[in-house]
Amino acid sequence: MNAAPADQIRLLDVQALDVRLTQLAHKKKSLPEHTEIESLTKDLTQLRDLLVAAQTEEGDCAREQTKAEQDVDQVRQRAARDQQRLDSGAVTSPKDLENLQKEIASLAKRQGDLEDVVLEVMERRESAQERVAELTERVSSVQSKIDDATGRRDTAAEELDGETATVGKEREVVAGAIPADLLKLYDKLRAQHGGVGAAKLFQRRCEGCRLELNITEVNEVKAASPDTVLRCENCRRILVRTSESGL
Repeated sequence: MNAAPADQIRLLDVQALDVRLTQLAHKKKSLPEHTEIESLTKDLTQLRDLLVAAQTEEGDCAREQTKAEQDVDQVRQRAARDQQRLDSGAVTSPKDLENLQKEIASLAKRQGDLEDVVLEVMERRESAQERVAELTERVSSVQSKIDDATGRRDTAAEELDGETATVGKEREVVAGAIPADLLKLYDKLRAQHGGVGAAKLFQRRCEGCRLELNITEVNEVKAASPDTVLRCENCRRILVRTSESGL
C-alpha cells in the first residue's frame, strides 16, 4: 500500500487522539467514586435489612404489649367485681366467702405476674425503638454519603464526556484527511494490537513494540519509497517514518 508521507504522519496524530480517547474512557470507568458508591451501597443494603428487622421487632413488641395490657385489664376488672361482691355482703356462705377471697388473692397474684410481663415487654420495645432510631440515623447518613459521591461522580463524568466529545471531533477532522484505505488498515491493526495501529520509527526503534530494527530492516526502510506504507517486522503495526527516525 502507498500513501503520501504527510498522510502517514497524520496517522500518528490519529493514534495520539485514539490513545487519549482510550485514556478518557478508562478514567471514566475507573473514577474512585464508583468504588466508593459500590461500598456505601452494600453498607446501605445491610443497614436497611437491619432496620427492617428492628422495625419488625418493635411492631411485634407493640402487639405483645397491647395483648399483655388487655390481659391485665381483664384480670383487674374481674378482681374489682369480686371485691365488690365481697364488700356488698351478698355472699354469706362461709365456704363461698372463702372461695371468693382465694379467687381475689389468686387474681391479685395473676395481675402482678401479668404486670411484670408488661414491664418486660415495654423494656424490649423501648430497646427496639432505640435500635430503630439508631439505624434510621445511620441509613440517612450513608444515603447522604451516597448522594454526595454520586454528585461528584456525575460531575467528573460530565467533564470527561465533554473532553471526549472534543477529542472525538478532532479525531474526525484529522481522520477525514487520511485516505480511506490507509485509515481502514490502521483501524484494523489498532483493533488487533491493543489500541495501537500505527507507531513512529524513532531512532531506529519501533515505538509500538519498543524493539530496535536490525541492520537488514534498517536498510530495507532506507530503500523503501517515501510513499510506501511500511509495517514493523516485529509487531506488524504501521511504521511511520519521520525526521527523527535515525535513518
